[in-house]
Amino acid sequence: MPINSAQRVADFTLASTKNIDINKGDFVKGPRVKGEDSKPVIIFPLGIPNVKEAADKAIESDKCAVGLTDVTADSVVFSFLIGYIAYEVEGDLVIDKKISGCENWQG
Repeated sequence: MPINSAQRVADFTLASTKNIDINKGDFVKGPRVKGEDSKPVIIFPLGIPNVKEAADKAIESDKCAVGLTDVTADSVVFSFLIGYIAYEVEGDLVIDKKISGCENWQG
């Protein structure tokens, strides 16, 4: 019988894996994005997924993004001898318009 489950790991109002100066930015809310870090399962997991990697992938989906707001992090498992384990991080991008080249960011 396959194992298929998802579990909420965390909810955050604001999260970032980047160094940011919140006093010097010109921040706007961007679109909702999702990042995932997964590892294959072939009888046993072939690694351990990482929440930080999933968050990095979400944030790095836009070069002007420095973080996420209204964030959820979920652990996902789907396996029956072969499958995967993963962390999924989803949130709205926090865009810093003071980053070079991002002054006219429109989403």
